[in-house]
Amino acid sequence: MEVIMQNTFAETAANFSVAVLSLIVFLAIFETITPYKNWEEIKNGNIAVALATGGKLLGVSNILRFSIEHNDAILTVILWGAYGFFLLVLSYVMFEFLTPMFKVDEELAADNRAVGFISFIISIGLSYVIGAGILA
Repeated sequence: MEVIMQNTFAETAANFSVAVLSLIVFLAIFETITPYKNWEEIKNGNIAVALATGGKLLGVSNILRFSIEHNDAILTVILWGAYGFFLLVLSYVMFEFLTPMFKVDEELAADNRAVGFISFIISIGLSYVIGAGILA
């Protein structure tokens, strides 16, 4: 395996594959966390849910980017990605907790685009903070 990973093309393909599979798994987990169906809401034109989901996708991708950049081993990339995803989910829960005047999930399901945009920004912003903490 180490010989294969010395080839830049093989390494890129491996990192790409891990990132895509990680995104699929993480989105499936996120789908179970939210009370609404992300992809059904997006299909129906819910921009707020699209923003929140897009923010999660971009946030997790950014964390994986940092992880790939700082680690050579695929398993380490996966572990840092999972840890970063956990922290993003934690930030989503904190967002819900820190806004007692409304329920984030209900507002997203109702297509409140302001809440969707803030959710998007929180995911992206915190992905940079999480990514900066990833060590080799």
